[in-house]
Amino acid sequence: MAAKSLNKNNSAVKRIMQEARELANDPCTDYHAAPLEDDIFEWHCTLRGSPGTEFEGGLYHFRILLPAEYPFRPPSIMMLTPSGRFELNTKICISFTNYHEELWQPAWGVRTALVGLQGFFPLKGQLAAGVGSVESHPTERKRLAALSRDWTCPTCKVANKDILPDPNTSSPSSSKPDSSNEAAQPRSESQSTSQTPVSERESQDSDPRLEANSLPLEPGKPDSEKADKKGTDRTTIPTALPTQPEAASGGLGRAAAPARSPAPLALRRSSHKPPLLLDAAIGFLLLIVFVIICRRMS
Repeated sequence: MAAKSLNKNNSAVKRIMQEARELANDPCTDYHAAPLEDDIFEWHCTLRGSPGTEFEGGLYHFRILLPAEYPFRPPSIMMLTPSGRFELNTKICISFTNYHEELWQPAWGVRTALVGLQGFFPLKGQLAAGVGSVESHPTERKRLAALSRDWTCPTCKVANKDILPDPNTSSPSSSKPDSSNEAAQPRSESQSTSQTPVSERESQDSDPRLEANSLPLEPGKPDSEKADKKGTDRTTIPTALPTQPEAASGGLGRAAAPARSPAPLALRRSSHKPPLLLDAAIGFLLLIVFVIICRRMS
């Protein structure tokens, strides 16, 4: 089937092209899969052997045949690389293949088949039995795993190790610490320690309160007079005195109350002088008493 004659409105074609784009944009180091150029319903895939098993280090090439009703019907899988686990060019009986259509779900896809096949490789005994399965000695499987890396697909014309290269390991030079960074780090620390006192001195010089307290007093003058003279030249910053409650003194005595500023002279004089209405009332009563006494005497 030529790729140019594909009906892009077909649901199977849409789904296959979508999965091909997803696998190309999100590659994995454990497998590689892509459809053929002339038939998108046939995929060629390369799978890495499961670590910790006799298949470790092996690279296995196989075919995935998608039906025309895909994804509503499951695919078929055929192994191409000798592995000692599956027969060659034979459709494998696995739960997500055409042998078990009743278990297939349309939400599954090619990626599901790749991951599932990798999990079926190390199975043994009754779990490994089925159409297309082979029981081989672990030594033979290890030998085939080593030979599978150079195996070349007749259709793809590319070796397995070139289709699915080994993951890049970190080079020894990358694990060594950078000497230039280590050398630069002590310098930066020394610079920070040398700059710290300077910034502190600048902050002390810029604070008028610290500067006023640090100035030496002139000899021969009382301290209060010198402080008052210095206070006239600079603006003082008033600070609120904290009040100490009686309970906080611990029974040693009450805290001294702050000195109150004397009241103005006019207010003190007016507080001792009686009001004007009271003087008038007293004078009026005295006048009435004086009139009554005068009438009785006459």
